[in-house]
Amino acid sequence: MDQILINTLNGVSSGLLLFMLSSGLTLIFSMMGVLNFAHASFYMIGAYVAYTFTGVFGFWPALLLAPLAVGLMGALFERTALRRAHKFGHVPELLITFGLSYVVLEVVQLIWGRTPLNFNPPELLQGPAFTIIQSPGSGLSFVLGAAGDALCQGAQCSRFPMTRAFMMGVALLMLVALWLLLTRTRIGLVIQASLTHPEAVEALGHNVPQVFMLVFGSGCALAGLAGVIGGITFITEPAMASVVGSIIFVVVVVGGMGSLAGAFAASILIGLLQTLPLTVDASLADAVNRLGASVGPTTPGWPLLRITLAQAAPILPYLLLVLMLIFRPKGLLGTREG
Repeated sequence: MDQILINTLNGVSSGLLLFMLSSGLTLIFSMMGVLNFAHASFYMIGAYVAYTFTGVFGFWPALLLAPLAVGLMGALFERTALRRAHKFGHVPELLITFGLSYVVLEVVQLIWGRTPLNFNPPELLQGPAFTIIQSPGSGLSFVLGAAGDALCQGAQCSRFPMTRAFMMGVALLMLVALWLLLTRTRIGLVIQASLTHPEAVEALGHNVPQVFMLVFGSGCALAGLAGVIGGITFITEPAMASVVGSIIFVVVVVGGMGSLAGAFAASILIGLLQTLPLTVDASLADAVNRLGASVGPTTPGWPLLRITLAQAAPILPYLLLVLMLIFRPKGLLGTREG
């Protein structure tokens, strides 16, 4: 039971990290109609820039400065390159962002090298946030921080890392901040109006291209913030962009193109879909045998039948994507088809 609870919390925390990434991508797509193939690269830049800033200023200033730096890089890219390709249609936009992802990867390897960096969390975020104790006598209980040896003696203790708890807190704060920005501020109203009525916004004296640049830079900054937290929680290495690169597009499509609420729902769903099956070491063949039928090595399709749910966990989000495209192309909460 404690392991299922820990895996559920790990799934929610991973889903919230996916939301931090996909929210920026969703914001850019809903405003500009651009699927930024380099979005995961800005996530990687956030981790590496934060690593460098941590060595100079410390982690907490780097947590603020690194996303700002990544946002400025994104705004500069939109102003100097993407805006020029935007007028030629979606294919040049995809190509230029796709090319940027390779350029960023090579630059990162030239500056920081190919090996993983030792990007440790600050002392405040080290250790467990709480410990789940499951004992035969008292059942399930929680202890803040690390439980002592006396409590874990004769019981099963599962620890939830402080970095993941911090990730969940930052992601939820970011969700609330985005909602307030887009629905309760003048800037948010201008951004939403620029999406639906750009000519009217320009007639009121607002510079729509600058609004687009602000949105693109903000989306990249959100990816940079996710990179800072992902860098201390997982591994800071050149391959970190490719690890999340494909899954965030799954989140955006499953949630619905351009829907922040859909991105949040899909992020949690896919985070759980990636982690909860890891606790199930049973295959379809086991299920069939329990129902009374008998399957074995001579049964047609036996190699597929003996794959356990834990082994199939990495491909489940992509199966969900295929099913979503077949039965609900606009996504969970989206309004656009495809």
